[in-house]
Amino acid sequence: MSIGQAFLGLLESSPRHGYDLKRAYDERFGRTRPLPYGQVYATLSRLLKNGLVEVDGVEPGEGPERKRYAITSAGVTDVGRWLSQPEKPEPYLQSVLYTKVVLALLTDRPAADLLDTQTAEHLRLMRELTRRKAEGDLAEQLICDHALFHLEADLRWLELTAARLDELAREVRSHG
Repeated sequence: MSIGQAFLGLLESSPRHGYDLKRAYDERFGRTRPLPYGQVYATLSRLLKNGLVEVDGVEPGEGPERKRYAITSAGVTDVGRWLSQPEKPEPYLQSVLYTKVVLALLTDRPAADLLDTQTAEHLRLMRELTRRKAEGDLAEQLICDHALFHLEADLRWLELTAARLDELAREVRSHG
């Protein structure tokens, strides 16, 4: 996700200081990975330079002056355009998991063990997400559902690959 676009969307409702913007972002989008302050101010600096936000006010603080940022009309147009464009689906045609399986086969390592270990890790994470989903608000539930659906797809792939491992091993070795 574009942090800059998220900032523009958050600023559209009202001007905010950088720390308020960070808090709003972290509450809505960064629950498990809060933004570092440096990234907040680097992003605001870039948005300012590109004319998408402006300084709406400066207040003295206990240190550096506190700037309040507001979205510009160009920023409103930019975030509107971004929201109206579909995201490119990512098919993961060459995943890290596939690469590991092929390399395990090429180097005579136990690819089945790799698949079993990965399956166990996926199941562990799915249990954790299911717990978070049960305890969370609607936003957390939707975030967890998204992750769970992706993990379920990975699990189906892991099972299919395990079932075809002997065939894949023959094919990999014939090309290697």
